[in-house]
Amino acid sequence: QVQLVESGGGLVQAGGSLRLSCAASGRTFSSYDMGWYRQAPGKEREIVARYRRSGGSTDYADSVKGRFTISRDNAKNTVSLQMNSLKPEDTAIYYCNAVLKRPFYSDSIYWGQGTQVTVSS
Repeated sequence: QVQLVESGGGLVQAGGSLRLSCAASGRTFSSYDMGWYRQAPGKEREIVARYRRSGGSTDYADSVKGRFTISRDNAKNTVSLQMNSLKPEDTAIYYCNAVLKRPFYSDSIYWGQGTQVTVSS
């Protein structure tokens, strides 16, 4: 099992930057696909970015491509999200996500408690 703790949220003006970090417990961090999701008021939770364990590939939502960058440090058990050129529509609670995929077993999915990001216009 893994526990996830996010940090780095806050209030920023449009066009500004924030860096979110997620610290994970456990000794098998490198085995997990890591991701960031967000949920705005009245909307469903959506994927923002993902960093896959296998091959180290990354995926981004179309709405953040070119502005956000996900990175991970397996030695420090952390995954980060650098957010640049922020827009008011990026306002949401951002959640760190970890997924462990194992053959013949259901995926194990873990969530952090979330961190608020507010972008003022």
